[in-house]
Amino acid sequence: MLLVGAVLLGGAGQLGGVVGAVGGAIGAFVDRVTATPMASGTPAPLPDSPTLAAPADPWTNQPAVVLSGTIPAAFAGDAEYSVRLYVTLPDGVPSEVAEIPVPATAAFSVPGVPLAAGQNDFSVTLVGPAGESRPSAIVTYVLDAEAPVVTITGPKEGATINRAAAQITGTTQGLSTLVARNEANGATATATAADDGAFALEVPITAGPNGITVTATDPAGNAGSAVVTVRQGTGKLTADISASSYRIKQSALPKALSVQVVVTDPDGRPLEGASVLFTITVPGIPAIVPSEIATDGAGVASFRTTIPRAATAGSGPITALVSTPEFGKLTVRTVLTIVP
Repeated sequence: MLLVGAVLLGGAGQLGGVVGAVGGAIGAFVDRVTATPMASGTPAPLPDSPTLAAPADPWTNQPAVVLSGTIPAAFAGDAEYSVRLYVTLPDGVPSEVAEIPVPATAAFSVPGVPLAAGQNDFSVTLVGPAGESRPSAIVTYVLDAEAPVVTITGPKEGATINRAAAQITGTTQGLSTLVARNEANGATATATAADDGAFALEVPITAGPNGITVTATDPAGNAGSAVVTVRQGTGKLTADISASSYRIKQSALPKALSVQVVVTDPDGRPLEGASVLFTITVPGIPAIVPSEIATDGAGVASFRTTIPRAATAGSGPITALVSTPEFGKLTVRTVLTIVP
């Protein structure tokens, strides 16, 4: 019994040692495993978007431009990041144009960026270990290297203008700046074409031929021109006077009388707004003078009066003094006779 107990006790001692050793090894393994960093599974946040500076005027006739902008200050000088430039053409998708390292400061520039004819929409992103940022707001350049066509619709080449100035009308590229110069007297006029390209300028002219050059400069800086030559006319006003009666029997008095004047400008067109002062003078009565009358759209001024019984036999003038601000004054007359 004593021997068996000793053996059992000895075996138990050895078993305890083995168990202790195994437990220590497991504890050390657990310590090593728990000490090893574990992946969190949360990706690093993407950087904020950079910005592009918009031009004061998107129109240009230059084939290349310098694009500038800024990146978030926290990424300035970081060798792991770069600025990526994209361009989108009409009906296209963004395509990469250039990629540059981020500068030491927040400001960056990309020189010599080529432009395609028409609209070019640019954007930039910031690219680094965490991926690519969202693109910046779009900045647009429009390349236009073609000179605008200037078409003069009036006056016709060689036309005679009976005024102090010629009105030049026509069409060109919308929003172009126009300058008209009369080479005969050095006079100039300026205007801006409407959205649809229509324009009108009034240029002072002088006696004889006047060569007028109209130059259009489009928003991109391209210039085109056209020339029209006109001649200044005499500028003489014309008027015709008429009456419903020229001879009235004294026995028929009192008698109604209608008088009218037709006024035409130097181009032979009815002149609206001319001022007409009529005067009817016949023997035996005071002169009949109505208030001034303005010509209507047909160039006509007229009035009605009555020649009274007191008029005596004889003749007297019916006159009309026509006054205009542009063509001066003109007097026309006819004669009314009272027959005994």
